[in-house]
Amino acid sequence: MGFHFQRCFSTCFLLAFCILSQSLTKGTLGFACNWGTITTHSLPPQILVKLMRDNGINKVKLFEAEPMALKALGNSGIQVMVGIPNNLLDSIGSNVDAAIAWVDQNVSTFISKNGVDIRYVAVGNEAFLKTYNGRFVQSTFPAIKNIQAALVKAGLGRQVKVTTPLNADVYQSDTGLPSGGNFRPDIQNQMMSIIKFLSQSNAPLTFNIYPFLSLDADPNFPKEFAFFDGSASPLVDGSISYTNVFDANFDTLISALEKNGFGSMNVIIGEVGWPTDGNSNANIKSAQRFNQGLVNRIVKKQGTPKRPTPPEIYMFSLLDEDLKSIDPGPFERHWGIFNFDGSMKYPLNLGGGKSLVGAKGVRYLTKQWCVVSTQANVMDPSFAQSVSKACTYADCTSLAPGSSCSGLDTKGNASYAFNMYYQTLDQRKDSCNFSGLSVITNIDPSPSQGRCHFEIMIDTGKHETKSTSSFAAPKFGFEYIMVMLVSSFTIINLFLFI
Repeated sequence: MGFHFQRCFSTCFLLAFCILSQSLTKGTLGFACNWGTITTHSLPPQILVKLMRDNGINKVKLFEAEPMALKALGNSGIQVMVGIPNNLLDSIGSNVDAAIAWVDQNVSTFISKNGVDIRYVAVGNEAFLKTYNGRFVQSTFPAIKNIQAALVKAGLGRQVKVTTPLNADVYQSDTGLPSGGNFRPDIQNQMMSIIKFLSQSNAPLTFNIYPFLSLDADPNFPKEFAFFDGSASPLVDGSISYTNVFDANFDTLISALEKNGFGSMNVIIGEVGWPTDGNSNANIKSAQRFNQGLVNRIVKKQGTPKRPTPPEIYMFSLLDEDLKSIDPGPFERHWGIFNFDGSMKYPLNLGGGKSLVGAKGVRYLTKQWCVVSTQANVMDPSFAQSVSKACTYADCTSLAPGSSCSGLDTKGNASYAFNMYYQTLDQRKDSCNFSGLSVITNIDPSPSQGRCHFEIMIDTGKHETKSTSSFAAPKFGFEYIMVMLVSSFTIINLFLFI
């Protein structure tokens, strides 16, 4: 096909996606979803749980044991995979008592006291990612063993299974074809230890596959091969013809398992999806095309050439997250099937006459925006400084080249940045004060044409007065500031304001 198939296994960094599952609930096809919480303004968990139920999502993956999310999932009929962050792998892997304490606090308690249907514990997240330079290679397997021992001790060894989500870069193909698949030589021993242990425990392997990253990383990648609708030139591997990178990538993994004696190993797809903003490939049209194709496969129970029975698939992600690291790219904050507030980005046909529906009962701040004053001079020395300040503490990724708001002029860029800062700080009186360059307006400044939208944030305070179980209002502490500071230097360099 004129491209290196290995490039299809691009790495994924700190991600989060709404996922589809082939499992049946009360005779109805169910979907599955990643629920990430790296955001400044969180919807109350009850609203999100209702959003999932309204859309037939009966499985969810959490990246860590967020207490309010878990409580909201109690007695909801939604099965849960709860994650352990990588920064806990060393302590849990080196001390079984730490594993016992974690399981008691984050699994046993929520099952017994809150009625949460926890089915999996995901130990780490893409811990063997090449960009980690081996940081977690030695601690992941010991952590898996200790969590399994802790689950058994708690009497949950059969009810709750342990797994570890891995990125597709743990396997490769020296031939450029799926049949040549095998695990990376540098982690071969660790992979085999994990696979053998999980197999003996009747537990699954979990892998994340991102066709978008394959396309984004390689300018020569054939775009049509990223989608499911069969318009790409096939990749021929013996008697099999592959028409999309998802099938080819997944079957490369199956080949790797077969070569090592575990061809029937249960596999879960922990993350797969398509972002809607942040660069030219991340847009509504492509995301809808990809996710509709994915939904269609799930509804039809369609697997891959090597695995006709489809795997359990978790889509990434439920919502956009405006605090995620943008080291992989500005698109990292826009993987949601829904916007940050649970509103719909695009329609999806879910099968059986059902369509995607948005969140209900969401409360917003006042309909007012902070924008550049008509008297502002873009040559004012404080103009660029003010924009820099705004994008240091707020999400400006929609201004990146190829993004939804990349077509704005200099004042438009500044208005977008000012408003995001103003909304992120909950429309505080002093948050629209940029050296006399800004004003508050009640006229929506969003362009009449195109996808660019000037946000109004969720009113987290109002939600809290109505619901004692909602997440806390945003607190702009050291960790938040550091994430935004690092991100802002990247964003500010993505476009020219003057």
